[in-house]
Amino acid sequence: MKFRPGAFAARPVPIMQAISWRLSGIVALMAILLVGCASPQRAPDLAPPVQIAESVWWQVDSDIVAASRAATGPARNYARGFMESWRNLVSRRIETDFIPWFTGYWTQQWLAIRVAWYKLSLGAGEDPATIRLAAYLQEQFRDRVLDPVAKEIDPDVVRAKATRLYVQLLGEQLQAIPRRYGVPQDQFDRRLKSIPAISLAPPPDHDASLHALVNAAPIDTLPAYVALTAVVRQGSAGVGGGPSSTRISPVAKRASEKLMARLATSGGAGAAAAAVGGVAGMVISLGAVGFGAIAHANERPEMEAQLRQHLGAALDDMWQAQMADPASGVMAEVGYLSGRIEASLAGALVRPVARLPEPREIPLPIEQVLSDDEGEDELLRDEQAEE
Repeated sequence: MKFRPGAFAARPVPIMQAISWRLSGIVALMAILLVGCASPQRAPDLAPPVQIAESVWWQVDSDIVAASRAATGPARNYARGFMESWRNLVSRRIETDFIPWFTGYWTQQWLAIRVAWYKLSLGAGEDPATIRLAAYLQEQFRDRVLDPVAKEIDPDVVRAKATRLYVQLLGEQLQAIPRRYGVPQDQFDRRLKSIPAISLAPPPDHDASLHALVNAAPIDTLPAYVALTAVVRQGSAGVGGGPSSTRISPVAKRASEKLMARLATSGGAGAAAAAVGGVAGMVISLGAVGFGAIAHANERPEMEAQLRQHLGAALDDMWQAQMADPASGVMAEVGYLSGRIEASLAGALVRPVARLPEPREIPLPIEQVLSDDEGEDELLRDEQAEE
């Protein structure tokens, strides 16, 4: 191969052309980018909202009611288990504390003094000594039986725990409903926000929706729930305060009559009554009055049996009230919440009936109408010909 001078002299020309083409491409690309930046940015296309049929919303509401009822059952069983234990503890305290105290010799002596004092200070009336003695026995029952048992099982605490369990289970079941029917979460949340769960306003924060209830963490931070708890606790004082006057009054009445009879038949009381007169004489001589321990011991078994019978019935009343009282029992808060939810979704409990279309009126063909008219004309002509 021979070397030719100047053979490479023509090669710089294509290289310069390539560089020129590359620079032109870069300039064109920059121009395109500048034009794209200068043009207004196109807004992204928004997906149209999902339209949920009314029949689907009816099913959603029906499932919300079913979820509330399903959460109520375990909450009630939870509360019942604790209250069964509470009942056993109360019954044990009645046997080991209250009955021995009430039927004791020195207690009966002290009660005799109280009864006499009641009669002296209150005077005549509708059995005032029995009323005062019944209130005193209720106070003693709380101090000796209910308060010690509450240190182990407090009905107020049971009520709060049952409510938390109900709200927790309800919230878990509600989570599955929008997925079940293909309802967007934001639409389902709006549905929950429209369902009242607590309505105690004013003030406004004493109202709460179902959405606020199941999303409060913890539930004690929800002002409306705090207000509900206060209302229920205020009413529960009567339920947990001890035996009702209906149950304790017969005990007080019988004790009052027996104690006054003992005072009246004692020698010291009789002498004082003769000197001073009436109940005042009994009170003056109380320091010297005392009925015999042997007589008391003989009467004590019968006294215990009667007291056990009355307090057993009273315990049945208290337990039933704690379990079933809608305003103050251990299920009062759960009952309130589930009742408000079901009341607001009452329409979901009855499936809507689809209206059938009214039957369309089918007109007769015009030919048939004409033929009927022609037949009537022929009949009329025949009758005229016969005449």
